[in-house]
Amino acid sequence: MSLSGWVCVVTGASRGIGRGIALQLSEAGATVYITGRQEKTLKQTAAEVNERGGRCVPVVCDSTKNEDIEDLFERIKREQNGRLDILVNNAYAGVHAIFDNMGKKFWETDPSIWDDINDTGLRGHYFFSVYASRLMVAQGWGLIVTISSMGGMRYIFNVPYGVGKAACDRLAADMAVELKSRGVTSVSLWPGAVQTELISEFILQKDVPQGADSKVKDAFANGETTELSGRCIVNLAKDKSLMSMTGKVIMTSDLARRYGIKDVDGRSVTDYTSLKFLLTQVPYLSWLSPVVPSFIRVPRFVLTLACSRF
Repeated sequence: MSLSGWVCVVTGASRGIGRGIALQLSEAGATVYITGRQEKTLKQTAAEVNERGGRCVPVVCDSTKNEDIEDLFERIKREQNGRLDILVNNAYAGVHAIFDNMGKKFWETDPSIWDDINDTGLRGHYFFSVYASRLMVAQGWGLIVTISSMGGMRYIFNVPYGVGKAACDRLAADMAVELKSRGVTSVSLWPGAVQTELISEFILQKDVPQGADSKVKDAFANGETTELSGRCIVNLAKDKSLMSMTGKVIMTSDLARRYGIKDVDGRSVTDYTSLKFLLTQVPYLSWLSPVVPSFIRVPRFVLTLACSRF
């Protein structure tokens, strides 16, 4: 119970990565406020937390509605005497829009897809961070984790997705500049391919979507569980050198290697910067992979060279 007594907020926690993070934080002893738009699915996550012996507070909160966000933090201030240790910006509402428009160029797509992807998953993150930071700065401590992805550095899915993820990375970095002197850490976390419920629905149980890279199904079939990010955040929060990482983009594989952790199902975590892994992605070089040591890694910018439609 390494986070016993801690207070956390996880946005978009009724399913997917957010649900997995909430489960791991609560299992570590934290009281976790979870947000989402649907009371039914929030209560399902809360019930699973309770079954594991954790404490979860489900709050119906639309990340696009300012008043909902403000009310949430007023409630936390009242119920927790102003204490807030961790905010995880995870809420995202763009998955259906992405897969409904897979293979289309941006000029062939209704421009409203920008709002579908970036209203909840970028603007909402900023609003949550503002209110969370007010509590954290007052207490002189806190950790803000913004869930992003490799799409912030290379083309994945579509234009609004990449721009939004790059902005999430920048949000985390720029907040870190202003928060560092107040004892609050801000990082951007990139999970790898994650086996969420929607990914299973759109990819794993069907043929590869039109316009997607043929390797996408394999990537997600071998992907991370929804709880790995939570396990990483628990370890990160207790790191005595936490502030040294503020402002950085961190991959789940980086944290798995740093803390010597595996996924919750016992599998090793795929290291996307490992030369051994990258060679498996290049057909005419894959034969070299078995003879390359797994500890050899490449600079992260090399990943941009493998531009994919994923």
